Amino acid sequence: MSKKLVAYFSASGVTKAVAGHLAKAAGADLFEIKPAVPYTRADLDWTNKKSRSSIEMNDPASRPEIAERLPNMADYDAIFIGFPIWWYVAPTIINSFVESYDFSGKTIIPFATSGGSGMGKTVEVLKPLCPGANWAEGKMLNRVSGRELEDWVKGLS
Repeated sequence: MSKKLVAYFSASGVTKAVAGHLAKAAGADLFEIKPAVPYTRADLDWTNKKSRSSIEMNDPASRPEIAERLPNMADYDAIFIGFPIWWYVAPTIINSFVESYDFSGKTIIPFATSGGSGMGKTVEVLKPLCPGANWAEGKMLNRVSGRELEDWVKGLS
């Protein structure tokens, strides 16, 4: 049986809650992707073009530093990677995360939360950053029940 991990970044707590439920449904370990410099409310103001999140998302080379690394990534076969959707893609801290490990031969399953958009070009952007990884179809997990999570996880097997 494969060992699973749910790794997630959450700016407001919404993705964190979903990740916790998903980890339980999947029988997976849980790891929070935390920025080395936490985001403030002002940093997350997407209406301000000078806010930290706006600047990061407008720079394709942006790679916010992550506070800590997971020392045993090699132990996992399947990694759920969760995040809120920002500007129709994953926040650039997710780029930092996926570039920090060798995912060759591992299955990556993206999931996201959003106030109103879908996955956009998320996988299209992330896939080239993880050569050799096997990508499963991602899913938006807004307001999903525990039963829906369990059914989705079972369907991935």
